[in-house]
Order: sequence, then structure tokens, then C-alpha cells
Amino acid sequence: MSNEQSPDPQAPAEAKTPIPDLRVGVVGIGWAGQQHLKAYSALDGVSIVSVAGMEQDLRDSLQAEYAIPNAFAGWEDMLEHGGLDAVSVAVPTFLHAPIAIAALERGLHVLSEKPIARNAAEGQAMVDAARKADRVLDVAFNHRRRGDIRALKDVIDGGGLGRPYYAKASWLRRAGIPTLGSWFTNPELAGGGPLADIGVHVLDFALYLLGEPKVVAVSAATHAELGPQGRGGGSRFSAQATSHAFDVEDFATALLRLEGGATLLVEASWAAYRETDDQLDFTVYGTDGGAELRVHGAPFPPVGRLRVFADKDGESADYLPPVLPGRAHDAVVEDFVTAVRGGANVWANHDGSLALYRAQVIDACYQSAREQREVRL
Repeated sequence: MSNEQSPDPQAPAEAKTPIPDLRVGVVGIGWAGQQHLKAYSALDGVSIVSVAGMEQDLRDSLQAEYAIPNAFAGWEDMLEHGGLDAVSVAVPTFLHAPIAIAALERGLHVLSEKPIARNAAEGQAMVDAARKADRVLDVAFNHRRRGDIRALKDVIDGGGLGRPYYAKASWLRRAGIPTLGSWFTNPELAGGGPLADIGVHVLDFALYLLGEPKVVAVSAATHAELGPQGRGGGSRFSAQATSHAFDVEDFATALLRLEGGATLLVEASWAAYRETDDQLDFTVYGTDGGAELRVHGAPFPPVGRLRVFADKDGESADYLPPVLPGRAHDAVVEDFVTAVRGGANVWANHDGSLALYRAQVIDACYQSAREQREVRL
């Protein structure tokens, strides 16, 4: 017979210490910052306690909408005010490193928009700060959270294509320069053109789908044909705000040699004479099958067309895998919060190093384009 006693039903329940809310702040109130605010507001146990942004009317509106106690024009004031556990950084690229490093040095966890920084050197400084502070540094790659990309990932990881040996990934626009003459078109502020802006998304989801192979060499080319002429802004983007010259590319292509012999072609354009709608795509050929994902339209629909090409007993056995919509920034923010709550044992695996590797590859692509040669990593 067991010597253990049954719990006394009359005894008072042991009091549990409630877990305090995670206190977050968001720096930047444009489209990306608003996605972070919306995502945080939907999570239990998370309180948005501060927001920072330069546009007063919009800042006031968002503060009221989300009942945020503190609002600031400058990010320095927000950090100085304190009362935070974590911050989202959703501002122009040249500000990613200074804000993230300042927050990490204060012991805060950081979720930054992509790319991690203007270049790998700044990205490395952010990763070093995260490791020194023993805090989370995540970077928002929301396109890998698409449901169609996750479905294709399941096919590849399940061996449905055999060994992938060639892939091509693109994000192509006809007239989508994000405000001609703005910080986006100044390399000192943005780090580059479409390769750094949307190409980093393409690089991220392609390497993710292929199982994170090492990139051993790149051969890239960049072109600036339409932007310098004031073309390629389109109706959704202002071509009048010319506070900066167009000093970046408007089209980029890169051939990446991967460890193990596979190759990956990446294309990114803000402006090119092609069909009107944006196109996000991924094509992969493997030893036992292939697949093709096509997503047309801007903004992109939640589900694109995913086809898998296969044989069975010598006959075509192509099929359309079931695909559910992804959760984009909602999933990015939720994963960040989960990592923060996971404690020190989890934090070391969220130090920004994956996003840093993307920056190192992008840097190598720009070097290759400048020097017109293959660059080895």
C-alpha cells in the first residue's frame, strides 16, 4: 500500500504567483510598425506600454486605438523612460543597429524588421550585443510564414522531391520603387535597393525551403535603368519626393552556389517592363520530383498556386498540396514572444545569427556586382 496521502479536499489551494505581462514598445508607426502593434494586441499576457514615431497625428491615433500609456516622438526618449521588457524596431534600415544595440544594452529583447541592418558589419554588432546581453534578437521574415511556403516545406522535408539540385526564387515588380527619392533609394540609409529590401525575403524563404544549405559562392549583377530616369514609382508610390538621388539598383539577379553542388537563382526588382502585378515565386527541381509556387498580385493573396510534379510507375502523378493561409507578422510576433518567455536556455538560439547570415550573402552579392566576378563566402 502506498504511504502517499491523498490531498485534503478541504485544504486551501496553493496560491500561484501570476506571471506578469510582457511589457513591449514599438518604434516606428508605418505599415510594419502597425503590424507589430496589431499582433501584440492580440496576445494574452502582453501589454503595449510605449510607442515611438515622428508623425504626431498618426502616433496619437495609434496610441488611442491600442490604449498605449506612453507615446514619444523619439526612440531615445522611449528607451530612457523605461518600463519595458522588449521592443520592436520597425524603422528605416539605417536605424536598426543603433536602436537594437541600445535596447539590448538596456537588457531588452528585440524584434527588428528585415533586413537586420544595412550590412553584415552592423548586423554582427547587433548579434554581438544580443549575445553579450543574453537577450533575444529576432528579425521579421514574415514571408516564410506563408501557408503555401510552409506546405512546400513539408513536401521537401518529407522527401517528396528527393534531393533538390536547382531552385529559382523571385520577387518582381513592374513599378514598385518604394517612394522615388526617399531613404529607400539612398544606399547610406537603406543599404541597397530591391536586393536588400525585398530580395532578402526571397533569399530567406529559399534557403529555408532548401534546408539552410551553406552558400559557398555568388555571382551577381545589378541594374539601375528606370529609377534614375524618375520611372518605376507607379501609382502607389510617389515619384515627387526627391530628397535623395536614386543611387541604388532597381533590378538584381544572383546565382548562388550551394554546399553539396546545388544552385539557387535569386531575382529581385522594384521596376521592370513586365506584367503589372507583383510576382513572388519559387521553382525547385529535385531528383525525384519538382515543385512550383506562384503568387500573383499586390498585396499578395494569402494563398498562391502550389503544384508538385511527380511520377508514379512511370506515369505523371502531379498534385496540388492542400494549403492554408499563413499568419505573416502575427506569427512572427507570436514566435518572438514565445522565445522571450522561453527563458535563457532558449534565448541563445535567437541571437539574430540567421538574419546576419542573410546579410553576409547580400553583401557578397553586391561585392560580386561591383567587381563583376564570383565572390566566395
